[in-house]
Amino acid sequence: MKKVKKSDELRPEYKREDLGPGVRGKYYESYRKGTNLVLLSPDVAKAFPDEESVNEALRLVIQLSKIKKKIKVQTT
Repeated sequence: MKKVKKSDELRPEYKREDLGPGVRGKYYESYRKGTNLVLLSPDVAKAFPDEESVNEALRLVIQLSKIKKKIKVQTT
């Protein structure tokens, strides 16, 4: 069994200076940009070699849905 060093133990209280310097706004830009991650099913992921091909396919779906809406509006 591995012995735990005294310095590896948790203390009941920490001081701010014990945690090291903080960086203000470190994740600000990435937070502003936003993130929209999606987990693809394995069978879907096999059909797309990279993120650009997924985006292209989704753009086509968007275009098709717009065309379908136009057709519905014209026939009613």
